[in-house]
Amino acid sequence: MITKLYNRLCRGLLYCGVVAVFTACTDTWDDHYDGVATGVQEGSLWQAIQQNDQLSNFARVLQACGYDKALGGSQVFTVFAPTNDQLSSAEADALIRSYQAEKGLVNDDDNTVIKEFLQNHIALYNYSVSPSSKDTITLMNGKYVSLGANKIGNAPLTSKNQLYGNGVLFTIGGKLDYLPNVFEYLRKDADLDSVARFFYSSRFYRREFQEDKSVRGEIVDGKTVYLDSVFTQVNELFGNEFLNAKLNREDSTYWMVVPTNEVWRQLYEAYTPCFEYDQTVADADSLAYTNSRLAIVKGTIFSRTLNPDAALADSAFSTNAVHPLSRQYTWGANPFHYYQYGDGTGYSQQKPLQPGGVLFGTQNVICSNGQVMKANADSWNFNPLNTFLRPVIIEAEGQGSIKSVSRKINSTTREVEDAVIPTTRVVSTENNFYGKVWSNSYVEFRQLYSQNDSATFNIRDVLSNVGYDIYLVMAPALANDSNATDIERAPVKMNTVIAYTEKDGTMKEQKLAQGLVTTPDQVDYLLVAEDYKFPVCTYGLSSTGDAKVTLRVETNVRPSEFNRGTYSRTLRIDCIMLIPHGMAVDSDEMFGIAAHGDGVVYTRRKK
Repeated sequence: MITKLYNRLCRGLLYCGVVAVFTACTDTWDDHYDGVATGVQEGSLWQAIQQNDQLSNFARVLQACGYDKALGGSQVFTVFAPTNDQLSSAEADALIRSYQAEKGLVNDDDNTVIKEFLQNHIALYNYSVSPSSKDTITLMNGKYVSLGANKIGNAPLTSKNQLYGNGVLFTIGGKLDYLPNVFEYLRKDADLDSVARFFYSSRFYRREFQEDKSVRGEIVDGKTVYLDSVFTQVNELFGNEFLNAKLNREDSTYWMVVPTNEVWRQLYEAYTPCFEYDQTVADADSLAYTNSRLAIVKGTIFSRTLNPDAALADSAFSTNAVHPLSRQYTWGANPFHYYQYGDGTGYSQQKPLQPGGVLFGTQNVICSNGQVMKANADSWNFNPLNTFLRPVIIEAEGQGSIKSVSRKINSTTREVEDAVIPTTRVVSTENNFYGKVWSNSYVEFRQLYSQNDSATFNIRDVLSNVGYDIYLVMAPALANDSNATDIERAPVKMNTVIAYTEKDGTMKEQKLAQGLVTTPDQVDYLLVAEDYKFPVCTYGLSSTGDAKVTLRVETNVRPSEFNRGTYSRTLRIDCIMLIPHGMAVDSDEMFGIAAHGDGVVYTRRKK
């Protein structure tokens, strides 16, 4: 009879406490209380605590922080209350002073006393123990703690299973330890102030109302009045768009390499000039603020689920790394594996735990969901060429790559129309140039008129004040047709013009290499500009529409040269490459062109 009463009570309390965000009481209630419970005691949890002389210090902290109202209401809780022997009057006074010092400066969800002490001793919903209990429960602050027959965590249970109208009361012979997670630890360490300010900035970290978890009341003046409102702290930086890592999740395990303040300042001063946007860009200041700092921390977080000990002996796959199956979609045929370290590619070939590796030499701090790995100037081993300072590779056949082509007035219709037709050509597996052309495809611009023509390309994601070596990669006629005629295989002579925005948003054009000539029958890398710097950044901006940077390629062949077959006017453009100056590993070789299978084909740089 008594267990049936408890089941009915539990279901009733669940209805009253639906506002809570964790799992409710279940049919295991019978198991926990089998032969233990003696009935529901009168009053609320708050009344029980207030009337217990051994809990007077705990009660003072609860009341000072406003939790007397919560524990005196209808929502269901389980409270693990430290007695006065474990929480002295002086300690209670110190907690109250600390709470009052932070009150009004931070949300209650972030108040140290509430989060690390009160919510560390309270759980939502009913919990109980039996002689065979061995559970893990979730406290109000999200921390997991073991609950056994005689203790919770490392604290003994001095009284158990006292059931009141809105929950269960335990008394404990100790205070429950609080271990911060990776996110929480950032602002506990004075050496990490700079990173903490970024992560806790109100730009990203805020309190959001959770309508689906709140209890609806009546509609007054056309608006819903909520009986209980639930808010959750949200951090946009944890999303897929930014870091792809829920650093505040207690059910995940992360290692994060965090630069100390000294290292942060050095990196910030070095990276900020790379992210200067023109004044016409919407939210230019916000973009510069965010991207210059993300450049420091992206690629520094490692999920231990994806990086077990055995894997870390060879390589480390950060939360910002892209799965091999998605790399070409994300970065084209670029063979570098950004945000992945020690895999023998790119500019971080050292094994992560070996000297020079990204996880070597750090000072490690254990957290509830992993560890923070503090890196000073000697142990910060992230190379920007492996993170944000990347080649920009524009595949001619890529979506949105071609901005426009030259136009001409049709002599019959008198309408202005395109003078060339861009046609994608695919290199077959039997062709000798298979694996030598980026993505094994290029664009041939077929002429409709006998004239010099041009094609203009959108250039995306350039950084400001970064020197780029700009290459125009041309494919030979033989790459599509092994029987191409001598005329079709003739070299092409071209001029190049770049357009970009100044800091005030005005567009400017500049001639680059003039009179470039391709070498017949080879994939040709033509150096258009060396150590070229853009005054403003376009990183993260759309490359379509009103492009901020474009490159125009124009044929420059005189009629006599064309008629004699000395030069061709047919552009066959494979891609445009902007390589950070000095990135090539050898003066006579590009870092690698088309990825063919798992191999990389190298080609000579145009002299």
